[in-house]
Amino acid sequence: HHVSTDEVYGSLSANDPAFTEKTSYAPNSPYAASKAASDLLVRAYHHTYGLNVTTSNCSNNYGPYQFPEKLIPLCLLNILKGNPLPVYGDGKQIRDWLYVDDHNRGIELVIKNGIHGETYNIGGDNEWTNIDVINLLCDIVDTRFAEDTKLADRYLNSPCASKRSAKTLVTFVEDRPGHDRRYAINASKISEGLGYAPQEKFVNGLNKTVDWYLDNETWLAAILDGSYRV
Repeated sequence: HHVSTDEVYGSLSANDPAFTEKTSYAPNSPYAASKAASDLLVRAYHHTYGLNVTTSNCSNNYGPYQFPEKLIPLCLLNILKGNPLPVYGDGKQIRDWLYVDDHNRGIELVIKNGIHGETYNIGGDNEWTNIDVINLLCDIVDTRFAEDTKLADRYLNSPCASKRSAKTLVTFVEDRPGHDRRYAINASKISEGLGYAPQEKFVNGLNKTVDWYLDNETWLAAILDGSYRV
């Protein structure tokens, strides 16, 4: 099975229909282009040599164990360290958020029951703007610090340790090159054909994600200091 991304489809405007498996590829960044190329290579091997393979294109993943270069764990880490929360442009870029366990369930369905040579979009049905994601994350962390006073001792540099909102760290910066405006997944093919349905609503999933990182400080520290490579 080949795992890919919705970025291969390009960008949507606010009123455009969500990406389907028939949407033409229009990658706008070198990363997206590399993923599109890998998709096409897999398809070529299937058509030319009969490689038994399926492909899935997913929306933005989040959840436990995500490397802290991605938006949610990066922002959480910045809150705990008291570093700025950079928001690109106006922060109104829209992404569909997919909890990692929902993604895993989708991949398992495709591997077990998918048709060789077919592509399946896997989405979370959770469209949020980046700024709304960051504000919600700040609210959750503010609440955790209010509920557990020991967090202030563990994260002295966080504004939450001095009863200030994490939102004070939000800093708007220049938009990055090739930043697509909106991604949205139409997952009706995998839903109707394989019985897939995302189970995690975004607010609940984000709460679970924050709690996991706060409960696994040792894992996060090993990532940050590089000792996980040993």
